[in-house]
Amino acid sequence: MSHTLTEHGAGGSHRKDGGADDGGPERPPRRRRVWRWVLLALLVLVLALGGTAWWLYHGLDSNLNNVDIDKSLGKDRPEKLPTSGQNILVLGSDSRAGANAELDSGHVSGARSDTALVMHIPEGRSRATAVSIPRDTLVTRPACTTGKGRQLPEARRQMFNSVYSLGGPACVVKTVESMSGIRMDHYMEVDFAGFKDLVDALGGVRVTTEEDIHDPKSGFDLKAGTHRLDGTKSLRFVRTRYGVGDGSDLGRIGLQQKFLLAVLTEVQHQDVLGSPRKLYRVADAATKSLTTDSGIGSLTDLARFGRSLKGIDPGSMETIMLPVRYDTQDPNRVVAAHPQSEQLWKALHTGQPVPESAKKSPATGG
Repeated sequence: MSHTLTEHGAGGSHRKDGGADDGGPERPPRRRRVWRWVLLALLVLVLALGGTAWWLYHGLDSNLNNVDIDKSLGKDRPEKLPTSGQNILVLGSDSRAGANAELDSGHVSGARSDTALVMHIPEGRSRATAVSIPRDTLVTRPACTTGKGRQLPEARRQMFNSVYSLGGPACVVKTVESMSGIRMDHYMEVDFAGFKDLVDALGGVRVTTEEDIHDPKSGFDLKAGTHRLDGTKSLRFVRTRYGVGDGSDLGRIGLQQKFLLAVLTEVQHQDVLGSPRKLYRVADAATKSLTTDSGIGSLTDLARFGRSLKGIDPGSMETIMLPVRYDTQDPNRVVAAHPQSEQLWKALHTGQPVPESAKKSPATGG
């Protein structure tokens, strides 16, 4: 399989100054498959913890946040799949407001959908395909209603990751359904800042770095070697941008990948699933970082859904970046490539294997 979780990169542009993407000078989009691995692994961890603990700890239900996507979007949506297959929109949000400002220098407020995956699980649920939508893709945001009831008019040439910050989950779902023609059966959002309490519940996480980290912006310093980081230091570790590499997102993504693997290793090493007391603490932290649609908005429903996916091997899950090309008006942005994107969405809708031609992205030369 040519597109697996071990491949590198994903689409998107990267600012060295760490500011919000406002159309200023930026690096060209690059492939960022590492984020897919981070998000998918976290999703597997959350589902595994929920699936093991739900019948012991019903109190965890209160941790889960959920949104009623069906109520917000009404009936003007694509038809459901003609099979028992499922489509799930998974967002990785990076909240930088309030207590989460310690993630970096705190100059960027609000939250953005830094990672977006359309996970397609065909009938039989023995395999899955995850389609990554680059955050810098220019899209048409359809008219939608925000979580606070405000009406947003249709807007063209909007950067995909701005839809979440302006309109919230329902507007993101409607945008994805509009651009793909495919109905999203479920919605899941993972707040990466939720790792802080998860790390503290584990008693810290051991990470190893090959070079010194010195971030003059946040003041975070870490000597090369092996360290056990608590939750606060872990946040600084995964958010440092200026202390590694050339100051772009690429170095930080590498640290985030290293950190998540360290978390999963720690869970396995401590035999968390074999210790009810520790399992509760970890599950408590994990569920606090999760928002779902109301259809899987309880721990019981989430656990049942997680168990239905147990036949899928995350290591062999096919991951594909939405085929994109550089925008002719703004080379720092990308747009969906045609006809490749239509071929991709059609394959998911019909449950057929994605053709190789639909996996080629002109913007990356792949």
